[in-house]
Amino acid sequence: MQELALLAVVAVLIIVVVSYAAPKLGVAAPVLLVIVGMACSLIPGAPELSVEPDLILVLVLPPILYATAVNMPVMDFRRDLGTIGALSVLLVVVSAFGTALLIWWLIPDLGFATAVALGAVISPPDAVAATSIGKRLGLPPRLVTILEGEGLVNDATALVLLRTAVAAIAGTVSFWGALGDFAFAVFVAIAVGAVVGFVSVRARSRIRDQAVLTTAISFVVPFLAFIPAEELHASGVIAVVTTGLITGHQSAKRFTAHDRISERTNWRTIQLLLENGVFLLVGFEITAVVADVHTSGQGVWATVGLGLLATLTLIVLRTTFVVPLIAALRRQQREAGELGDRIEAALDGLSERGPHPGKQRRYATANRVLRRRHADSAFYASEGLGWRGGGVLAWSGMRGVVTVAAAQSLPSDVPHRAELVLIAFTVAIVTLLLQGGTLPILVKRLGIQGTDAEHEHREYARLAVEIQDAAQALLDSPELRRENGEPFDETILDRTRERVLATAEAIDKMLNERDPESPLHQRRELQRLLIDAQQNALLDARSGGTYSSHTLQRAQNLIDNQAARFTS
Repeated sequence: MQELALLAVVAVLIIVVVSYAAPKLGVAAPVLLVIVGMACSLIPGAPELSVEPDLILVLVLPPILYATAVNMPVMDFRRDLGTIGALSVLLVVVSAFGTALLIWWLIPDLGFATAVALGAVISPPDAVAATSIGKRLGLPPRLVTILEGEGLVNDATALVLLRTAVAAIAGTVSFWGALGDFAFAVFVAIAVGAVVGFVSVRARSRIRDQAVLTTAISFVVPFLAFIPAEELHASGVIAVVTTGLITGHQSAKRFTAHDRISERTNWRTIQLLLENGVFLLVGFEITAVVADVHTSGQGVWATVGLGLLATLTLIVLRTTFVVPLIAALRRQQREAGELGDRIEAALDGLSERGPHPGKQRRYATANRVLRRRHADSAFYASEGLGWRGGGVLAWSGMRGVVTVAAAQSLPSDVPHRAELVLIAFTVAIVTLLLQGGTLPILVKRLGIQGTDAEHEHREYARLAVEIQDAAQALLDSPELRRENGEPFDETILDRTRERVLATAEAIDKMLNERDPESPLHQRRELQRLLIDAQQNALLDARSGGTYSSHTLQRAQNLIDNQAARFTS
């Protein structure tokens, strides 16, 4: 146990150091971690580490997926659901059967069902490396959303396909049965995920001023969705993703600001450790996988060669698939402008007619639906994904967590099992090193730019004005009352109006003054210096031992809240 504890401590320290150094070196952290893991496995006396695949699939995969889903904007996911579905379902199936045909042709005695099982293992890309590079290099947000969405859903397709292929090895499955199993897995998983999502959000929202308790609940939410779905023979992955999307979307309405901050911080930390830990494990386990192939009497280099051929096939299939996909998205962009004009005309007509007596609710619903469709059309027209973005999408096919865990979950009596596992590891490592290592160069060569800074600035200004107008309208409302029904004191209202006005002026100055020498920037800089002075005084008081720890903690919380306002 001490040896395992020491390995865990060393792994966390390696993850932290590599994650800190990777951006400075211009390399994605997963790529460096695989290399470091391989180097560590070659150290004389390094322990042979064997991790049960179920441990990764059941204990590691749900939190990773939930951490990504809870931070995924539902609106962006909905708008690109068609693209995400094509990549995460159709492309995974095409990739699985395409590589299966290749492996079956090269190893005839393997059996086609076993070849499909291997194809399912190596077919789902892991978006971690791609999105970490994309966010650092400033890829368009829509492209990052598509990559993250694909990484969320494609694992479900691959695992369901793997389960079906393993059943087919025993001769207990048919085509229509497999199709029915897939539909059942999807719909039941969505239902389970939705129930867990809404119930957990409702339960956590009722626990006020107890951030520790709500955080504790959030840690088990992914498993509350994953385990029941798997027990019902549905997709635990889709259940977790559904729960995460619902939780993230409902958090703005149901959770307090403190809960939301804690949620983001905690899950980003968990995501960092788990995702990068698996990539470190991939590199570390490679020596053991090679040793298994040696023990089975098979040729290591011949197996690695099969892995390279499978990698090449996956790259070709993905590139071929992306070409018509980008063509469809470009056609969508062209048609979105015309559709937006028609929806705008319908909105104008609806506004002119006004609501019919007794049908105000139906009028409000129609108005809301048309406005959403108009916003979607404007998004598609302005946020198109061109051929350069398609090049990045085609090259973002790095394999990771699911490929490693699913490969080792293949039944022990499968023919050539050691070779199949090494093929899967080869695909994962080569795609990470080749595609992950060269993706930054590709992005720079293609000259892809993210969101226009000036456009984003103007958009933020409009939203800030709407928020401030809402606050001012509340203060001016004659229906404003306290919880006991009594009106607020006029003096308090006047002071609050002054603060709201001051906040609006500060936001306006911040939006219009970007010069570091402007008065606003100087005031913020001075405020940070004042906070540092207060913090130093608090540290002096703490070292003196004059004040109680409770009083010191209250003062620390006050300083931290002030610091958060001026360092965000």
